Amino acid sequence: MLNKNHILLASLVAGILLAVRWTGSVAQTKISNNQELQKSLLKGWNTWNNSNVLSRVLMPEGLAMNLVFRNKRGGPYYLRESYIANQQRNFPEKITPLDHAYDGSYIEMLVEWIRLKAKIQSATDGKDLILLYTPLEVPDNPPILILESGMMWNKPGTLQKEGHTIRAQFSDREIMIRSTQSPTEYQLPFVTPFLTFDSDKQIGFYTGQIRRVADIQQFLDRQKARHQQNKEKYGHLSEAYHAMQTLLAWCTIYDAENDRAITPVSRIWNDAWGGYIIFDWDTYFTAYMLALDHKELAYSNAIAITNAITEDGFIPNLEASFGVKTFDRSQPPVGSLMCKMIYDRHPEKWFLEEVYPKLLRWNRWWEKARDNRGYLSWGTKPHPREIDPPNKQAAKFESGLDNSPLFDEAVFNEQTYLLELASVGLMGLYLTDCQALIEIAKILDKPADIKEISERAEKYSESLQQLWDDQSGIYCDFDLVTQQFSRHLAPTHFYPLLAKAPSQKQAERMINEHFFNPQEFYGDWILPSISRDDPGYQDNSYWRGRIWAPMNFLVYLGLRNYDLPRARKELAEKSLKLILKEWIENHRVYENYNAETGVGGDVRNANSFYSWGALLGMIALMEAGY
Repeated sequence: MLNKNHILLASLVAGILLAVRWTGSVAQTKISNNQELQKSLLKGWNTWNNSNVLSRVLMPEGLAMNLVFRNKRGGPYYLRESYIANQQRNFPEKITPLDHAYDGSYIEMLVEWIRLKAKIQSATDGKDLILLYTPLEVPDNPPILILESGMMWNKPGTLQKEGHTIRAQFSDREIMIRSTQSPTEYQLPFVTPFLTFDSDKQIGFYTGQIRRVADIQQFLDRQKARHQQNKEKYGHLSEAYHAMQTLLAWCTIYDAENDRAITPVSRIWNDAWGGYIIFDWDTYFTAYMLALDHKELAYSNAIAITNAITEDGFIPNLEASFGVKTFDRSQPPVGSLMCKMIYDRHPEKWFLEEVYPKLLRWNRWWEKARDNRGYLSWGTKPHPREIDPPNKQAAKFESGLDNSPLFDEAVFNEQTYLLELASVGLMGLYLTDCQALIEIAKILDKPADIKEISERAEKYSESLQQLWDDQSGIYCDFDLVTQQFSRHLAPTHFYPLLAKAPSQKQAERMINEHFFNPQEFYGDWILPSISRDDPGYQDNSYWRGRIWAPMNFLVYLGLRNYDLPRARKELAEKSLKLILKEWIENHRVYENYNAETGVGGDVRNANSFYSWGALLGMIALMEAGY
């Protein structure tokens, strides 16, 4: 006979099992290195296939279920690869991303293609995938809907169509792929087993037990509700969180070349570079955002970009498929700061031990390669495997601000391959890197390293103080040819706040005279990438006047070092307003935004679903205490 304690124990066990099933947050395998990390990430059904957001792939098996559309007459003929793209680029499909749990447990999207509009939902039930296609608007002659099977990345397995099902056979098990209605047989030139249907009816696809459409819909509704509960935890910031989390989940892919899960800036960028591409500061920022509620992906991305270090000892501007790297240049040194902030949230020492040696080499490299008469300058260098020639543009690429007016008059020294400009932004970031690296070295008990890094920090701290222009009330770039302060101002000139370089009084001057100056940076939409009174601002092209989330984010981090509550509040609120405008209207998170209108899609060179755009929402979440 059961007593009260037995009943309580049974209830507790049931609750734990339910938590394991729905969240996967209980009884996780302890991870102590990157290999174990990747094994924990690369499992289950998800949007691992970069080239098609209509694809679901089971890892580690590599079994793919791809939805494909075929126009019955006239072009475009097939929709076989699909992307979330800026509509100014005239992609034939329009994908609206609505929901995407990191683990693929619930995904929802809208697809529009040649007068067809449909909702596509998927969810996981243990090891099984459930996928529901629901037509919303159908043309008179609806296209063919194809469920294509495949084995991605040459992973072992066999596929065979058997009647109305597809059998996937592996060494240890088999998986049956079924649909909720009988296929309409169309003969198409596909090279793997597939099922075909007219696209005017709701159809469910699934593995595992037999399911009806009603069963599938009920299960999807439950999974969606659970996913929504996670969003609602963030209260009035739920949509800011939703935008960030959805964006990062859609950007996460499987990098087969390196057998890892990574979150690049966008799927379109990946395909343009042959499979994947990761950028220096973009990826560190992405890793930090992921740390809010996905430790493993945060670690994976931070490790991925840190491991891209070159033989010369710097984290490159980019690493891409087929061994491509920028061997001539680096990018803004934000790695130590982001890794320390990730560790602060998820304090596992093995992670710091993994990244620290390379971050230290990178910190040393800046002094060796970019010292310019005691200051730091952006630069490049000749290399037999260079992507770009060692010219002024390559040096500007290193800054991350590819076409900024900051460099319009700067001279490129063809002997040193440096811009003859002492950069406030670079020196502010480098000192911050030193400070974060010292904190990491303390955790890892590296006293000799602490002394070494501190000496470099002191040297460049003294140099940075020479760039304070008391007449202007802000740090200014210094032209090493004319020996004059540059009169261009950008958010980079607030970066000394990150390193706690200015006094409180100096910081107040910087904010009151420049941040809140409507002729420079203040306005309904902030912060423009160059001051509003700069001739380059009117160009509204990339770093010439548009608003960029990483600039807002770095300035916000700097403000947190001082008693500047109004500036912090304004930057957080206006960053939130900016991301929500396009997210609520179009479910887009842009690479950059118009500083006059807050619109992202007014120009072609603003990627419409770009990872670091979500930093705008992260600022608001941080200000609220998350």
